[in-house]
Amino acid sequence: MNSISTIILTYNEEKHIERCIKNAFRFSKSVFLVDSFSTDSTVEIAKSLGAIVFQNKWENNHAIQFNWGLKNLPIETNWVFRLDADEYLTETLIDEIHSKLPSLNTEITGVVFERKMYFLNKLMTKGMIQMNMLRLFRNKSAICENRWMDEHIVLTEGKSIQFDGYFVDHNLNPLGWWIEKHNNYATREAVELLNIQYNFIARDEKSIEHHLMSADAQSKRYKKKKYAKMPLFWRSFIYFIYRYFLKMGFLQGKEGFLWHFLQGWWYRTLVDAKVYEIKKACGNDKVKMKYFLEKNYKIKL
Repeated sequence: MNSISTIILTYNEEKHIERCIKNAFRFSKSVFLVDSFSTDSTVEIAKSLGAIVFQNKWENNHAIQFNWGLKNLPIETNWVFRLDADEYLTETLIDEIHSKLPSLNTEITGVVFERKMYFLNKLMTKGMIQMNMLRLFRNKSAICENRWMDEHIVLTEGKSIQFDGYFVDHNLNPLGWWIEKHNNYATREAVELLNIQYNFIARDEKSIEHHLMSADAQSKRYKKKKYAKMPLFWRSFIYFIYRYFLKMGFLQGKEGFLWHFLQGWWYRTLVDAKVYEIKKACGNDKVKMKYFLEKNYKIKL
C-alpha cells in the first residue's frame, strides 16, 4: 500500500463517511478523521472501519482545522492526502496513484487532480470550468492557506505535477441542505470580494510569500480579482450565460439547468446582493463593514 495518510474533516457526516473511508483505504495506508464533535454516528462508523479519530473544536475555518490536523496527528507516512467526507476517487485515479506515485522524483512534493461535481445525483460534465486542486503532498511540505473562501493547499518546498485522473464531489444531502450551505458560503464569498477592494483582512504576507501555490490556484485567484472589478449583478448574469450557453451546460437537461442556474447565477447573485447590502449600510468605511459583519453575520475579522 502507498505510504499515504488521508485526512478527512468531519461533522455529522454519517451519510458519507463509510463510502469515503472505504475509498481512502484503497490508496492509503492510514486514514485520520479530525472530527468537530459530531452528534450523529460519524465517529462510531469511522472507528469501526479502521480510521483513527481525533476531535478538535471547530473555529469556523477549514484551514485552521486542517492545519491543526497536520500539526497534531501522528502521521508517519511519506505523503498526505486531503479528502472531504463527501468526496471519493475514481477507479482510474486510484490505479494512477498506485502506478505513478512510487516513481516520482524527490523534487515533486505535490500532486494536482481534477475535481468533478455531482448534482442531483448526476455528474456535471457540460458547462463546467475545470477545477484542479492540489490534494496530495509530501508530509511536512505543505499547509492549507488561511482564507475565508477557496482556501488551497500550498507547498512550502518543491513543485507540483498533475495526474490525469479525477476525483468527485458527490454529496447525498437534499437540495435544501445545498441551498442553506451556499447561503452561508455567499456571506464568506462577499467578505472575500470586499477584501479584494478594501483589504481589511490582515494577511500573513511574510508567510504567504514563502508558499508555492499551484498554477491552477494562482489562475483562479487572478480570475477572482478580475471578477471582483466587474459590475455587481451583471457579472453573475454573464457568468451564467457563459456556462450554460457558450460552454453548453444546456446539454445536461434539467439537472444541468438547475446546477448552472443555482450555482452559476443564483449563488453569485446572492453574493452580490450581500456585497450591495454591506456597501449600502457602510459606504466605503472599513471599520463599519467589520462591525456590520460581526453584528449581523457573526463574522469577526
